[in-house]
This record gives sequence, C-alpha cells and structure tokens, in this order.
Amino acid sequence: MALHDDDTGRGASLDTVLTELKRGKGAPCYLLCGDEEFLLHDALEKMTTALIPSAQDRELNLFVTDGEHEDVDGLCESLITPPLLPGRKVVVVRNTRLFQSKNVLMPLIGRIRERLEQDPDRAASDFMHFLQVAGLQLDDLRDGGWRRIDDEAWRRIVPDDGGEARDAWLPKAVELCVSRGAVPAKERPGETDRLEGVLTGGMPEGNCLILTAETVDKRKRLFKTIASAGRILSFNKVKGGARQQQAVQAMAAERLSRAGKGLSSAAWSALGQKTGFDLRESLGAIEKLITYVGEKAQIEAADVEAVIGRTKEDTVFELTGALSGRNLILALKTLHELLDQGIHPLMIMTMIVREIRFLFQANLLIASGRLGAYQPNMDYGRFQKTILPALKGLTADGEEPIAVVSQHPFVIYQALKNAERFTRAELAGYLDLLVRTDLALKTTGQAPRLLLERVLITVCKSR
Repeated sequence: MALHDDDTGRGASLDTVLTELKRGKGAPCYLLCGDEEFLLHDALEKMTTALIPSAQDRELNLFVTDGEHEDVDGLCESLITPPLLPGRKVVVVRNTRLFQSKNVLMPLIGRIRERLEQDPDRAASDFMHFLQVAGLQLDDLRDGGWRRIDDEAWRRIVPDDGGEARDAWLPKAVELCVSRGAVPAKERPGETDRLEGVLTGGMPEGNCLILTAETVDKRKRLFKTIASAGRILSFNKVKGGARQQQAVQAMAAERLSRAGKGLSSAAWSALGQKTGFDLRESLGAIEKLITYVGEKAQIEAADVEAVIGRTKEDTVFELTGALSGRNLILALKTLHELLDQGIHPLMIMTMIVREIRFLFQANLLIASGRLGAYQPNMDYGRFQKTILPALKGLTADGEEPIAVVSQHPFVIYQALKNAERFTRAELAGYLDLLVRTDLALKTTGQAPRLLLERVLITVCKSR
C-alpha cells in the first residue's frame, strides 16, 4: 500500500492517484519510493498503463531508463520535447540516484550486503554509487587498500555505522567491482537545477516524469520540488509477520477474484510455508497456480505442492530442525542439498549460528525461572496463553532485547522445547566452535563442506 507522510508534501495513496489519472487529472511528476520493490514496480506498471492505456501508444510515448545510466540534461530534453503521437508522453527513471546523499548510506550498505550473493550485478551497481556518494575511489580500495580506513575514518564517511562488520562485505564488494572493470559515474554540482526548473513550468502539457527510488534524502531540493508540483508515494515493507500476511492476502485476493478463483485455508497455509508470505514470491506463485488449475475454481494444498514443490526455505527449516533434534543423518542430508542448490557456505553458517544462539538463550531463560509455569511438554496453545505474555514483558523495562524473544511465537516455543536436549555447557562450547569454524571459512583454504559437516557431527553426536 502506498502511504502518505504529511511531511513529504502532496502525497497520496496509489488508488487516489490512479483515480486521478483515469479522470485525466495527472500531475507533471511522481516519485515512487520505498524498500518494498514488488509493490513499487506494481504501482509503476499500473500508473504507466493508466497514463497511456494503449499498448501501441506506449511503444512510442513511453521512455524508460535506469538510474545508473541517467543523464539529467538528456532527461530534461526529453521532458520538454512533445510526444511522437498525440496524447501523453511519460518518461520513467527507475532507481534514480538524484535523491542520494550521505544521510542514506546505511540503507545502501544494507542492500549491497544483501545482494552480494543473490544479485551481484545490482550489488556492484549499488557499491559504485556508494563510492560516489561517500567520496571514495575504487582504485584506492583495491589490493587491500580498504584496510587503511580505520574505524574513526569510516564513521566520518558513514556517520551512523561504527564499521564493525565492514570487513565481512567491503572486500567482497571491492573485488566484485574490480573484476567487472566497473567505472564510477561523475557527479556534477547543481545537476538538478535545470530539472527543477523544467518540472515547475517548463514541460508541455501532458508530459509526465516518474522517478523510482528505494531510499531518498527528503532534504534534497528536488524532493521538495516534486512534493510541491507532483505526488510522492511511499512503498515500504510491512513490519510484522501478521501484517505482512494480511498484505499478501489482500493483493492475492484481488488477483484471484479477477481470475474467478478461490484458495482453500489449507492452500493458504501451504503457500505461507513455501514463500514465507513474501510479496514477490507469494504473488508469483498465485499467478502460476491460476494457470495450473485451469478451469477449476478452487485451489487446494495439493496444487500448491505440485506447483511450488520443495523450496530452499523448506530445506533450511529441515536443517535447523535436524540440528536442534540432534538428527545427524537428516542434518547431513539437508546440508548437502543446500550446498547443491548453490547456497553459499557462509549463509548456511549463519543459519546454524542463529539456531544455536536461540537454543542457548532459551536454555538460559528456562534456568532463570522467569517463565513461570513453563513445562517442556506443554502444547503450543497453552504456551501462547500462559507463557508468551510473560516473555513479552521481559524487555518492557528497558533491558537489552533477547533475540529469541523477538521471534515469532512458534519459533520461541520450538527453541524452548528443543533447548531441553542440550546442557548450557554444550551450547557454549558449540558457540566457540562456530566462531572458529567461521574464521576458518573466511581465512583458510579448507573445504567448506567438510568444515560444516564437522559442526553438524559435533552438535548431533556429542553427548
């Protein structure tokens, strides 16, 4: 859903904007921003279709470019040029970089770290932009040059980041860009001055600019210009599992209704297990299911299993479940499946560390006596009614949050239940082993598969 923040200017919901466009009351410019990429792209598609309904007209009157290739002078020339065909002309710049500054470097770093393994092309593009905004040069960072930036210097570059974890991602990003021969873009001071003038009165009637961006610095003059002359729509990820599920169900219900289909409660549950109710994955699965069932009106759990099948997430849950259940055969089997699926060993290591940490914290909570009437054999329903309220109150007095307590209630329930299989000394020893294994994965040439196998064997077979 597009949210309106009153401090950003003339914002509006997507529904309001689409209604305006259908009535012929479009604004000269729009900014779609936020970290929920799927919703943002969905909104962009709906808006361009509303602005230029005819697919044939869109071929000649719709111009799309990416932020890494944007040229402000060329953009201005396009905006002041009449359309090739009578009607609207729409110019789109996806992932524009005109709203970036040092104030949004932290989200940019987060995207770089997330995409290094999953989407190296975008990670490289984001990193080159990071260097541009931060005032750094790639040549100065290559061949270990990044090590010359100490913590104090890093905090001056990225004020909100202490830099403790930069050695885990910075060298990888540098190596990625060097190997690709990436060339940084040159930023020119005051480059948006002309664009601001065009947006406030220099465009032919009917011409429209749409910009998209994941993060923006609202203090930029261009942002304020668009807030005044156009519309700003925000698309941010929904926080909380329940709200995320509701958002997926609302959008899925709309698509199912258009197709004349329904989804049984068992199918909803199966879909959530497969996709985690991620918007992109869930709605992509819905489209496949609609096609798969053909004339059948009701989609069942068996259809979900047939279309989506076994996912990486299934294997991840199976690995952590086997680990906490001390099932060595299943743990080794799922480890090999994950590696064969192309999951990076360090990502698997992160999953294992997370599980052991949760077990250790759960073990400490049980020993603390702060769980009241908790019993290892209690069912989930009783746990939710009698124990969960006490857990939620543990950090209400300003204490440091306990990681496992902030998880979904069922994750907490499982951690407490499984923690009974381990002693505190065992779990502390495993954490020490994981630190040494993590170091070996990053600094030695030992086979990752062998190192991870040793961890699983130690956890499952000790005792």
